[in-house]
Amino acid sequence: MRNLVPIVPAMRQDKLDSIDLRILAALQREGRMTKSALAETVNLTPTPCWERLKRLEKAGYIKGYRAEVALEKIGSVTTVMVEVTLKQHRYEDFARFEQAVRGIDEVVECYATGGGIDYLLKVVARDIDTYQRLIDRLLIAEIGIDRYFTYVVTRAVKTALQPSVATLVPDGDIAPEKTSGRAG
Repeated sequence: MRNLVPIVPAMRQDKLDSIDLRILAALQREGRMTKSALAETVNLTPTPCWERLKRLEKAGYIKGYRAEVALEKIGSVTTVMVEVTLKQHRYEDFARFEQAVRGIDEVVECYATGGGIDYLLKVVARDIDTYQRLIDRLLIAEIGIDRYFTYVVTRAVKTALQPSVATLVPDGDIAPEKTSGRAG
């Protein structure tokens, strides 16, 4: 009973055709792509491509566009993975913890989990001292933390915001069409 956000059924993938999937894959690789470049990439003329893009945005397939900032160029960055177990497991305990975590900028990811722990957090802080002061504030706030385990990331082996669209669709469904002209 930990899922506090109402579950909304996802739009079925079969409502997307291969062109829609190619648009999503292209934008996932390069979100700043111009309309013309996107149309060229997916083998469409600009107007129908733009109409499809707007439909995909409106339907919620595209959550947003953002820049990935190289934080390490700005200053010191320490990434920490944290396992958290709560003292109690009532609805209000989960709600209190999740509300507190949503308000902390340094917590960049938080997952409710099944199994031996309740939550897995990814924290990005200036340094270990800053991270520890954050944990101390959480403990003082009495948001229900029973135990926490800290794992300092020594280096990132792979980082991706999400898997590519291609991993979620049958093979070949997003391969660009091989035609001499663009579709209109």
